[in-house]
Amino acid sequence: MERLSRRRFLKISAATFGAGMVTAGAPAGSALAQAAGAPEQGVRTVPTYCEMCFWRCGGIGYVRDGKLWKFEGNPKDLVSRGRLCTRGTGAVGAVHDPDRLRSPLIRRGKRGSEQWIAVTWGEALDYMAERMKAIKAAHGAESIALFKHGIGVKFIEHVLKSYGVINVTAPSYAQCRGPRDAGYTLTYGVGLGSPEPLDIANSRCLVLIGSHLGENLHNTQVQELGDAIGRGVSLIVVDPRFSVGASKAKYWLPIKPGTDIALLRAWMNVLVTENLYDKAFVTEHGEGFDRFVADIKDATPEWAAGETGLDASLIRESAREMAKHRPATLVHPGRRSNWYGDDSQRSRAMALVNALMGNWGQKGGIFINHNVKVPPYPLPAYPKATRPKVDNPDRRYPFAEEELSQGVRAATITGKPYPIKAWVVYSSNLMSALPNRKETLEAIAKLDLLVVIDTVPSEIAGFADVVLPEATFLERFDELNVVWGRQGSVQIRQPVVPPAYDAQPGWWIAKRLADKLGIGGAMPFKDIEEYLAYRMQKAGLSYEQLRKDGVIVGPPKPIYAADGAEVSFDTPSGKVEFWSEQLADAKLDPVPKYARPEEPPKGMYRLITGRAPMHTFTRTQSNPLLHDLMGSNEVWVNAAEAARLGLKHGQLVRLRNQDGVTTTVTRVKATERIRPDCVYMVHGFGVEAPLLRNAHRRGASTAQLNTRYRIDPVMGGTSIHTNFVSLIKEA
Repeated sequence: MERLSRRRFLKISAATFGAGMVTAGAPAGSALAQAAGAPEQGVRTVPTYCEMCFWRCGGIGYVRDGKLWKFEGNPKDLVSRGRLCTRGTGAVGAVHDPDRLRSPLIRRGKRGSEQWIAVTWGEALDYMAERMKAIKAAHGAESIALFKHGIGVKFIEHVLKSYGVINVTAPSYAQCRGPRDAGYTLTYGVGLGSPEPLDIANSRCLVLIGSHLGENLHNTQVQELGDAIGRGVSLIVVDPRFSVGASKAKYWLPIKPGTDIALLRAWMNVLVTENLYDKAFVTEHGEGFDRFVADIKDATPEWAAGETGLDASLIRESAREMAKHRPATLVHPGRRSNWYGDDSQRSRAMALVNALMGNWGQKGGIFINHNVKVPPYPLPAYPKATRPKVDNPDRRYPFAEEELSQGVRAATITGKPYPIKAWVVYSSNLMSALPNRKETLEAIAKLDLLVVIDTVPSEIAGFADVVLPEATFLERFDELNVVWGRQGSVQIRQPVVPPAYDAQPGWWIAKRLADKLGIGGAMPFKDIEEYLAYRMQKAGLSYEQLRKDGVIVGPPKPIYAADGAEVSFDTPSGKVEFWSEQLADAKLDPVPKYARPEEPPKGMYRLITGRAPMHTFTRTQSNPLLHDLMGSNEVWVNAAEAARLGLKHGQLVRLRNQDGVTTTVTRVKATERIRPDCVYMVHGFGVEAPLLRNAHRRGASTAQLNTRYRIDPVMGGTSIHTNFVSLIKEA
């Protein structure tokens, strides 16, 4: 490894992270900036796909006179339908972010002190590879773990697996989508994936249970929701808060937080006892229906009213409304579905209501989706592991389909079943993505190596030994995105402008890391374009056409049963399982049961959280364009409760949870649009990373307050709505 000069030692400052702004079209030191001759003139366009969230809409980047200008939707793309959301159109701000990482860094000082030296890529990757080799020699490659988010990690993950790494986890599974997927897999035999095959465009009745469409901008679905509202869809919204969706609803059910399963059981009771369900679908495709009916026979609306705080008449009327429009009634399965620790069963209950509607494979329900077959590149096989993964010992959570991030963290703390000595963290702020920061810091203290790969210096980067700056998605090639949908498609990500500063794309980092680790054969292609062109050629598709259009759409196929789409279920019975033998065999409830949630301690409120249209949690907080739209959050407090506490609208407060953790300040939103037993905040604010200067301590952090969490016994998801807070006036 190259010797590190003391003269290059520095504390992180504006000099490292960007007091000034380098134009993305001609970054300092780039070939474009140094090219001889006249600068680029006019407007050119480059199609690519977005990474501002997981939806991955197809878009078109515009470069005007050599400078990145704007990013718009690609009209040829079926995901974006030619339009982008707030975050997508704000993607240019990610390139121009003055706080973005500019060069590789190596820590000099205690973890968390944020003292670094700026180094070359060779120095950084040498440092990383030498420590990985030492850890492999002492503990085995299994003692290295990868935490990942996004498609850009593909090649880094591949290189680590080629080195023998087996503990690979996406925090989005246990902390977001896992309970939803487990509930649907246990019921229908398949998860829903992303984007979900929901025929909102043709629904006559749409049910949103804590799904904040309109605030959470899953682009395709929000467009379809807007169209549906325009044609008069019957909208039922279940939410303790009068959300944007609730403002458009025929029925708003302001439910007591934590009682969703009680409502869902009551809905099922009404549908069955009043013979409102789809008997033909249940007869042909249902399994265990009689036992299911016996289980819910006492779950009347009158019983549920006492649990949920809703009128029994409202419960009954909304169930009848759903039945009136079936099978074009759709209960949205939601996302970020890990709320109370019983969320696989809550998601399964939602799936069962959909089954009673008979909407699988039906217009206005859940359509049968398709993709385009793109063969893989012939990469070398991974070495066989000699030890098990650490995240879920003895299959404690029997229906976990992916690795559990908090399980890897727990193994890092305990050293059992074997030590985890290194974390590689790709584009995931674990300080917010995992519950209980104290446990995360305890795990970090056990590590011999922590590497963070990101575009901005997130909170977790402050504790890293090595920080590697990745190019933003508008500056790089990535893996092909093969999209499932009404028609399958394949999208390409390609650079609109060159990488700014010394940032590099993930595939480039992976290829050079492989060489440093002595496994260069794991990346047998010359560069990413050779890899992409090979895959397209094997699929019988034109790589040149893909680069030109940004997307290739497959042929139309039937998506409804009436048109010949195959309706089948990959469950043990081959049918929709109203009563689950799998759950019963695992000593779990075969039909979702309701357990009364814990009440808030005296003087405290349950904290519930959500999203804003312009932010992807902490990921976009420093983006100057999006920060200008929403630079802080606020705490929603019922107006009567605010008056009782002597709080005025707009007053500054801090939040303190049941464990004494206190946030930075935020403002009160005194409103009648929320129940009196809870408060609400948008997640992602109040970040403690001082290098994210736009976002540093702006608003209050819900992640800091999430110190207590329950683990879903079905699949291991961790709850985010099981903490209580009080409000403290700030002078």
